[in-house]
Amino acid sequence: MIKRVGILANGGDVSGFNAVIRAIVKTAENHDIECYGIVDGYNGLLKKDFERLTTDIHGEALGILPTGGSIIGSSTNSNLFNYKVVNEDGSVEYKDMSDQAIQNIKEFGFDCIFTLGGDGTQKSARDFSTKGVNIIGVPKTIDNDVACTEITFGFNTAVSVAMEAIDRLHTTGATHHRIMVLEVMGRYAGWIALEAAIAGGADVALIPEIPYDIESAARKIKNRINRGKKFAIVVVAEGAKPKGGEMTIENTRDNGSGVDNTKLGGIGPIVAKQLQDLTGLEARNTTLGYVQRGGTPTAYDRILSTEYGVKAMQLALEGKFGTLAVVKNGKMDSVSLEEVVGNNKEIGAVSGNTAESNIRKIKMDDDIVITARNIGINLGD
Repeated sequence: MIKRVGILANGGDVSGFNAVIRAIVKTAENHDIECYGIVDGYNGLLKKDFERLTTDIHGEALGILPTGGSIIGSSTNSNLFNYKVVNEDGSVEYKDMSDQAIQNIKEFGFDCIFTLGGDGTQKSARDFSTKGVNIIGVPKTIDNDVACTEITFGFNTAVSVAMEAIDRLHTTGATHHRIMVLEVMGRYAGWIALEAAIAGGADVALIPEIPYDIESAARKIKNRINRGKKFAIVVVAEGAKPKGGEMTIENTRDNGSGVDNTKLGGIGPIVAKQLQDLTGLEARNTTLGYVQRGGTPTAYDRILSTEYGVKAMQLALEGKFGTLAVVKNGKMDSVSLEEVVGNNKEIGAVSGNTAESNIRKIKMDDDIVITARNIGINLGD
């Protein structure tokens, strides 16, 4: 019998976090179940930082459907299986703090923990599930790269923001006869870049799944020039890389071996400079950055997030723990967290762009690729 549940939001913020939280709370209240927010992601499990959530007149979960961010915070560096600890003498070491978190869960009486997050969050969720914690995951990320689901919440809003940016860059590019490059997020997957390129009418889209030949992109732009179109729109995913080259890394953090420490970024200016040299048109880069994450969710993401929250609570009521709520064949469904992590079975292991990772990337026979090619978008190959 489920009586008390905890909700944690982990990883980078997205529009839709609060809509999921609200849906879980409202569904739980219909079954007389208490809900608590676990503050600042997995950190809250370790610090026993729990906050009661209700939709009562003064409740924390009231009126949050259109609100961006997360009312219970989030964390991007809290792998409790390899947690950064600063000792009294100032020295730093990494410890497995998962048993302490599990003890806190038991002492507070949580019957289930909902983990709202991407591949790293769900990897830790799987690890806690392996150690006996009742876990249900909800796939969150603007990158749309969580395995086993057709779409993650937060993605649609990010694409919509990128599309609006492309719309605005069109007018500047056309006015000044320039190549306008837009660098977007997406980490190791090109979903945002490719969908935004189609929605915004871009001419070139460079994505991580297709190492690009800059000469191919330049030829596309030269062909436009020859037809009297003296400007171009180029969308570049932050993880795009040239043939035979590597991704551009902006920074490498030191958050331990259990999280992805690589911060991608900086490919946009490089592509802009190369295209300017090859085509003779002036080129300007805009790096969209964190505006893709923030702000109110689209109608689509509000609905999707609500569906995810309801499905997650239903799975808890049915006792289907160790699972991830997913969209499969257009309908809400669930899969085991073991399936989600794939071959990444080692407790506390790195998530992200590794051979063991099971992130969802664009395939060359996906409809989105076929569509892009048929309307003339150059993919750099």
